[in-house]
Amino acid sequence: MDQILQKLEYAFPGADIELKNTSSMHIGHNAKGMHLKTIISYSGFKGKSLIEQHRMVQNALEAELGNEIHALSIKTTIK
Repeated sequence: MDQILQKLEYAFPGADIELKNTSSMHIGHNAKGMHLKTIISYSGFKGKSLIEQHRMVQNALEAELGNEIHALSIKTTIK
């Protein structure tokens, strides 16, 4: 999970980023990979729609989604 946080910090410099592993809430789900929740407050989201903001996060974690990340909950705000 540290590598994922580092990737987000690199993609969103100066952002306030919170990353939580919520996998324990999904026991018995038979999912391969972690369930994560992230909250990102970033000045670079200014002028972007919510969908664009979420796509930016998904693009930053493209290699991990569907692999070590099974599910990702995203909340974005403008810093």
